[in-house]
Amino acid sequence: MSDYDNEDSLSNDGQEYEEGVSDEDTEDASETDMLKYEGEFSHTEIKEQMYQDKLANLKDQLKQLDDNIHPEYVRRVKRIEQAYKERIFLNEAFLCFETERIEKEYIVEKRSSAIEFDERKVELKENLISDLEEKKRMIEMERTSVELTSDATELKPVTTRKLRRRPNDPIPLPEKRKRGSPAQLNQLLEETDILDDLKAITKAYNAKKDFDLSNADARIEDGKLYYDKKWYHRGQHVLVKAPEGHDFTGNLVSISNNEVCVKKTGQDNAKVKLLLSQLQKGKFTLHRRAS
Repeated sequence: MSDYDNEDSLSNDGQEYEEGVSDEDTEDASETDMLKYEGEFSHTEIKEQMYQDKLANLKDQLKQLDDNIHPEYVRRVKRIEQAYKERIFLNEAFLCFETERIEKEYIVEKRSSAIEFDERKVELKENLISDLEEKKRMIEMERTSVELTSDATELKPVTTRKLRRRPNDPIPLPEKRKRGSPAQLNQLLEETDILDDLKAITKAYNAKKDFDLSNADARIEDGKLYYDKKWYHRGQHVLVKAPEGHDFTGNLVSISNNEVCVKKTGQDNAKVKLLLSQLQKGKFTLHRRAS
């Protein structure tokens, strides 16, 4: 065999070998592509399945919510209902407590108002009686003054009737001159002088009557003054009669153990302290006045 024939045979064998290798590589590549495609398809199927499962789960939860049987919904509803019941219980308990407290306050206020009403009624009654007694006394004093004035100024002459003397009767003796009575002597004074004397007598009489209260019943108990069978308390309007006619009105501002303090009504608003002993001995006298 020639060299040329050898070369031809070698070239043919090489071509056949290359063709054989190429076919095997193609088959291997096809199998790899198939596996890769199958892997990608399986991953897509898994994702699709997960999506479908999650979608089904969500749809199922929506249906449970529509039917009010979703576990989370049921749990939260129970928690809200429990909180609501506790709130209602606390509100009812607070309402009962406040109602009972207000009823007790109402009873106390009603009782206090009744006591205050009774005290004010008694005080008003005593004030009215005191004012009426004082007006009655003033009327009696004025009537007495009028009677004294009438007795002193309006003296009527006494007329005597003379009888005719009989023949056998003795001759009457001449009458002796009678002394003038005090009432007749008073006629020598001027009317204004008589009225001034009557006013002075009346004033002296009233002063003696007002300050002739030695050993008067006056005492202080529980912050109140008991004087002349009447009770006096702070803030009460009074008339204070002092020696030499220095009378004044005012309000009781304080009552201590041994004295009372009266604030004058007027421009000065001065405060005057009256000792309990002075009231007992009659150096000062108190009289109730209407506010």
